[in-house]
Amino acid sequence: MTETTIRITPRPATAEAIAPYGTLIEPGEDGTPFGPADAPLELGRGTPRLYIMRIPRRPLIVRGITRHSRVTQCLAATKGGEWFVCLAPPGDPDAPDAAPDPKDIACFRIGGDVALALKRGAWHAGPFFVAEEQDFLNLELSDTNETDHHTVRFDTPFEIVP
Repeated sequence: MTETTIRITPRPATAEAIAPYGTLIEPGEDGTPFGPADAPLELGRGTPRLYIMRIPRRPLIVRGITRHSRVTQCLAATKGGEWFVCLAPPGDPDAPDAAPDPKDIACFRIGGDVALALKRGAWHAGPFFVAEEQDFLNLELSDTNETDHHTVRFDTPFEIVP
């Protein structure tokens, strides 16, 4: 890297570490009733969309961070691959001029056997990974990428160091 970057090492994702940003959804027994290990979803502000997105490998450089104010977003690697995501707390998801404090950004290593459900308005950058390409199950709204995609760019990028 020729430009100045902030190096950030991903920490393991645990339910407690992810709690300020959302829910880490871990495997459970079939038939278990809804409870605190499940993600509270907010999908009522539009038409839900569940799809698999294929992403090619890209540099582990975070130049900006995004949030969706109308929806909780859920992500999971479909083939068990490990991945990384950088997160910042949502603050007030309805504040149109909100921006996260770069000091509040944390990076996580997400195992391929769990899913991540982000709170409405949680700031996120990723998914990132080291494979050539990776598929992700994505639950959001049908128009999230067109009408609910607020991105803030960083003056100094973050470099994810696995």
